[in-house]
Order: sequence, then structure tokens, then C-alpha cells
Amino acid sequence: MFYFEKTTELGITTTLKTFLYGLQLDASFSAYLSFIPFLISIVTIFNNSRKIYKIILWYTIVVLIILNLFLIIDASLYQAWGVRLDTSLLAYINTPEVMLASVSSFQMITGSLFWILSTYIFIVIFKKSLHSKYNKVDISNWLQVPLFLIITALLIIPLRGGFQTIPVNQSNVYFSNKMFANHAAVNFIWNFANTLTHKTSDKNVYQFYDKKLAKSIIEKRKNKLLNPTTDSILNTTKPNVILIIWESLTAKVVGSLGGEPNVTENLNRLSKEGILFTNFYGNGDRTDKGLPAILSGYYPPPVKRIMRMPNKTRSLPMLPKKMNDLGYKTSFYYGGDTNFGNMNTYLRNAEVSKIVDGSEFDKKDWNSKWGAFDDVFMERFAKDLSTKQAQPFFKIALTSTSHEPYELNSTYKFGKNTEDNLFRSSHAYTDKVIGDFISFAKKQDWYKNTLIVIMSDHGHSSPKHEGEFFGPKKFQIPMLWLGGALQKKGIEIDNMTSQVDFAYTLLDLLKADNSDFKFGKSLFNASEKQYAHYLFNNGFGTLTKNGFYLFDYVSNKSILKYGDEANQLDSLGKALTQNAYHDFLSRK
Repeated sequence: MFYFEKTTELGITTTLKTFLYGLQLDASFSAYLSFIPFLISIVTIFNNSRKIYKIILWYTIVVLIILNLFLIIDASLYQAWGVRLDTSLLAYINTPEVMLASVSSFQMITGSLFWILSTYIFIVIFKKSLHSKYNKVDISNWLQVPLFLIITALLIIPLRGGFQTIPVNQSNVYFSNKMFANHAAVNFIWNFANTLTHKTSDKNVYQFYDKKLAKSIIEKRKNKLLNPTTDSILNTTKPNVILIIWESLTAKVVGSLGGEPNVTENLNRLSKEGILFTNFYGNGDRTDKGLPAILSGYYPPPVKRIMRMPNKTRSLPMLPKKMNDLGYKTSFYYGGDTNFGNMNTYLRNAEVSKIVDGSEFDKKDWNSKWGAFDDVFMERFAKDLSTKQAQPFFKIALTSTSHEPYELNSTYKFGKNTEDNLFRSSHAYTDKVIGDFISFAKKQDWYKNTLIVIMSDHGHSSPKHEGEFFGPKKFQIPMLWLGGALQKKGIEIDNMTSQVDFAYTLLDLLKADNSDFKFGKSLFNASEKQYAHYLFNNGFGTLTKNGFYLFDYVSNKSILKYGDEANQLDSLGKALTQNAYHDFLSRK
């Protein structure tokens, strides 16, 4: 019902199969819920059934209210997250407004109405059904107790999904090569409960190979990619560096990358003035995955968010910390709440000297969800840069207005009649803001000795793309280098690279030690062996110019693969994920 268009693409047969295959998890969670009322019903043998009826009725009402609420949350967040409800939800308990920012006002209103109405209808149905049955129950002989206990114990059969050795899990209901069909078959609340009860252990659940073999698979390919194959692209070894991280910018709306031509007109124009990376990918699909990839050169672990774990982030390599050691003045600007995703703790661990956040902006300049509008935010960024600067400096600006729900203080260039047009309009707005900033920067004295990097924090599912949801189109993002510090301009780099390569390469260009950034490689190595590797909840994608391999850990099989190198990328992707997760577990 919520994703009717996607469902129609499956066809009638596949749609019916989602119900058929999904019955196993439906029955399993139903069995969990039934244990309490089954046990309570035994008491009717000795006691007045009316009291027992009331207990079970209120138990059911509470369950209905909670489950229907989770149903609405799951359906609303699926569009933005692309996965069924899991423990990612818990990361937003302290900041629910951040989670709700992924949901439009229309979804919230209709969802709330659906929650209230559906809950009321099923409570009425249940009351009528249960009331008539309990009126027929009489106090009986205690000898019936063993029979009731046996019936209750038999719930273990649907709970486990049958008599097989291994209990039912998500892979039992995965049946299609279309991931939406598989996700539709999964019972949302069973999935949430399962991820809630299966905590992270010290076991590497993504291990396919012996540790030495996994490392060997990676090094065999990666060691050839550590050094640039071109002359330095900078005219100085100590430039100022400005890193602009553009919220949710996907290559699908960047004309200079073959995307839609009229969304990012300023970025398209600027692409001819610097170095444009045409095969660049985000390593994750959320901001709290993108920042550690960019600033720590760190692959985001599937499901887990390392940025939210201070005990682990404090041992990560940090680009700002390295820049401090090189004599740079470091600062981080964000128009919203830096408590989001434990960003503040991460930045403190990175030893960023100056942090400017949403608390320094007037609330009238905020949108309702994320923080100061990008034009106000970037004006503040420019204002600080217009004063006399201690050089060299390393400044980071993270935008926010192009995040759902795409609220603007300006015109909507593409209108706001659809989610995709809202998305386009928000990026057209931020594009103008960044275009204005670059025009400002070119007039400043420091510009001639400055490298400006424009990069997205992650890709996006909008605008809707053909093919697999977690395919490369969702993760391809732009990266553009500009500024007076560039020795080479107006060129394109088509090496297959990703965010984890940025810190490694920048430090290499600055003649600094980059050995701590062990997952990175040179952005400027033109070898055909170059690769990009990205991760999402319970899966990964690995690609080169000669192949692509997409793997799902739930079904434990490939979702999509093509190209001459697909089989090699199978082992490389599994080794990269295993090795990165081993590193994640080892950080205490």
C-alpha cells in the first residue's frame, strides 16, 4: 500500500509470493506474541474467565498500539533508508527529530491517521471476537493443565519456523532477484526484534577467509595503487584546504557526470575549471557513515555506525589531527546540531580546533528539521573567511538543506509536487549557494594558495533510478577540486575511487605521513586495478571499470554481477568487508 508503484513493478505472481514466503516470519513472531495469552488462558481452568479476558484484552491493545506505530515508522523510513526496520532506529532515540527529518509532514499526518484508525479497527474486531469466545469458557478440571501446557509448548514450532536444525531467519523468506520483493516478504517487527536481540559480538560475522588470506587478496591488488601515476597536481606542498561536504548530492543530478543537466548548473560550470573525478563513490549511505570515510579513511561497518561509538572513534586516524600536526588551523562548520550521530564527540576526538554549529545561528534562519538554511550558513562561513586568516588553514563546511524534507527559504526551481522534484529543487538551491561562495573565494587574497574540494557525504535513492536499489547509481557522487593551488586544471580523473581514498591522497600531496589511513589508496593512480567498495546494511558493492559485484549477507548470495572481473570482485569485496569489520571489532 505504501509503495504501490514499486509493488506493481513486481507483477502479480511475485507480489503473491512475498506473502507466501513471508508467512514463516509472520508465524514466528505471532508465536512469540502468543506465549503470554496462551499461558494466561490456563488460569481459566481455575478462575473466572472474565478477569482473564480483561488481562488478555489489555495485553492485545498495548501490542496493537506498539506494532502499528512501528509499522508506520518502518513504512515511512523505508524510502530514505532502503532497509526494513532494524536497530538503526535506536541510534535516534535521543534525537527523534533527526529521524523524523527523513519523513515529510504529509507522511507524518497520514501515517498518524493510519496508526490511530487501523489500531482502533483491530481493537474493535478483537474485542468482539474475544468477548463472545470467553463467555463460553467455564471453570474446568485441573487435569486439563498438562494439555494446555503442551499446546503452549507447541508454539516453539512456528516460532523456530519448523523442525529444521537452524531456526528461521531473513534468508528463508528471500526468494527473488529483486530486493524490494525480498524486503516486502520480511516481517518488519520480527526483523527489528531479531536485530535487537543479536548484539555485536567479538565474532566477525562477515568472515569468509582466513585472516592472512583476506589480507593477501586485498594487498595483491591495493599495493599497486598506493602511489600516483601522474606529477603532483598542486603547485605547493602547503596549500590552504577548504572541504565543502554537500549533503546527499548524487551524480544522478550532476550534468558534468552525465546526470540531469539543469539541477547543478554552477557545479557543471565549475567542473571545467578544476579537476573533476568522474568515477568517485560514497562508501556508505548516511552522513554518519560518510564523515568517518572522508576524514578517517574508514569503511563504514554494515549496520553499525562507528561515529556513534566514542570508545572506538578515539583510536581512528583523523585527518584534522594530522593537519594540526602539519601546522594547519582546523575548523568545522555545520548549521545544525553537532550532537546528531555523536558528531561532536567524533570532531573532538579528531582535535578540530574550532567548531561552529547551529547554536550560533538565529532560530528564524533555521528550517524546521536540520538547522540553518544553506545560504545563511555559507554566508557565515564566507564572513569568517573574509577576515584576516592565519595560514595555512583547513576548514570543513557540511551543508544540510538538501536533506529530507527539503525545506527551502527560496523558490523551488523544479516545484514540489513530487519527492524527486523536491530533491531536485533543494540541490538547485544549494548549488547556487555554493556557486556564490566560489565567486566570493576567487576574490580573496588566500585563494591563490588554496585547494577547495567539493564532495558529497553520500549518494541518494532520489531521483528514482533504473536497476537495483543498492546498485552503483545510488552510491556514485561528485568530487571536484578547485582553487589557485591547483597546478593542473580543466581535467577529468576517471580512476575508480571512493571517499576512503581522500585523506590518504591529500596527506600524500602534502608530503605527510599517511600510513595510518590503511584502507586508502591514491586518487591519482590510473591503474586499471583501481576499485571502489561501498557498504550498506548487510551487503556491499565492489566495482572496477571492468566489472561489478553486489552481495547480500542475508541471503548469502550475489544480488547482481557483471563484467569480466565480477568473480575477482566477489573475493575482493568479501575480503575488504571482512578486514574492515575485523578492524572495527578490534577497536575498544
